[in-house]
Amino acid sequence: MNKNKLMRNLDNRIDYGVILPVFLLSIIGILSLYVALSNDPNRPEIGNMLMKQGLWYLVGGVSIVIVMNFSSKLLWRLTPVFYVIGLIMMGLLLKFYDPYLESQTGSKNWISIGGTTFQPSELMKVAFILMLAYVVTMHNVKNVNRTIKSDFWLIGKMLLVTMPVIILILLQDDFGTMLVFLAIFGGVFLMSGITWKIILPTFLAALLLGAGTIYLVTTTTGREFLYSVGFKPYQFDRIDLWMNPFHHDPDRSFQPALAITAIGSGGLLGKGFNVSDVYVPVRESDMIFTVVGENFGFIGGCFIILLYFILIYRMIRVCFDTNNEFYAYIATGIIMMILFHVFENIGANIGLLPLTGIPLPFISQGGSSILGNMLGVGLIMSMKYQKEATIEEY
Repeated sequence: MNKNKLMRNLDNRIDYGVILPVFLLSIIGILSLYVALSNDPNRPEIGNMLMKQGLWYLVGGVSIVIVMNFSSKLLWRLTPVFYVIGLIMMGLLLKFYDPYLESQTGSKNWISIGGTTFQPSELMKVAFILMLAYVVTMHNVKNVNRTIKSDFWLIGKMLLVTMPVIILILLQDDFGTMLVFLAIFGGVFLMSGITWKIILPTFLAALLLGAGTIYLVTTTTGREFLYSVGFKPYQFDRIDLWMNPFHHDPDRSFQPALAITAIGSGGLLGKGFNVSDVYVPVRESDMIFTVVGENFGFIGGCFIILLYFILIYRMIRVCFDTNNEFYAYIATGIIMMILFHVFENIGANIGLLPLTGIPLPFISQGGSSILGNMLGVGLIMSMKYQKEATIEEY
């Protein structure tokens, strides 16, 4: 009887609406990786790579279970520690980055340990979310009566913990990852309770900044300025290929054009599992959505997007259901992180956005990406888990 009660209590604590989409996306990830590797003319060690990916899913699953058991008080105490450790790991990359991957990707965001590569910025995303939530919650508790002055103080505090991360990422030449951190910052900024008198001018300034950026990257004068402040030729190549993916230039990659061709060739229902007539470079990573599009067509792509929609919806529900302000800001940051990844990756694969090297959550190859996203899921699930555990105590 006690055992049955324990199982029921445990069952009530687990949010299956969150874990089920993650499980299905992980299965799709393994199958898509198999297709991508099977049709790679370079003939990689398929079994070895699939085993590594499966191992990362296992590690991610264990991390979910561990994080679920973190109470909000324990998480609160550990947040500054996680943040400092994350900064140290990011700082070490400036000296101990993988030179081979830097030559291939143009970014110093990979570290190699015993033949296994790892991307510390993926874990830093979670630590950054926790730290932003920590700062905003502490500020709001101390400033119950909000004023414009106190809101500006809050913005200053948020920028204080954001700038070291952004500077380290810029030193690593990882523009795509920087956009993810800015998206996280923007989401928490909007949810932090800052007055519209600040948010509205900030939004207008962001629009002007966006318009200015478009001018800079599309004009000769603008590009000369961006070159002078450190932008690299490959970053402009990505923009050029986005605006004209079918431009014939033998010195450039045809990745965007091939991605659009592969997805378009899938039609409504796709060609069937493990059928690949269009070779897309690095398909197992940033371009994994092309596998879904070619094999399972428009319907398969919509199913993937539906799974992400369900996952985001369930996370939003958790965000609204929690009575813990710290948890609410954590949920906001995680939602923005996953949402931006999905929007940018799929958008780049279908030609709506330029390539930035951002992986598709739970599907793309990459252990650090999987682990970072799984930790985010664990934090979301801990909210219901800890809430139900508290109720059971009473």
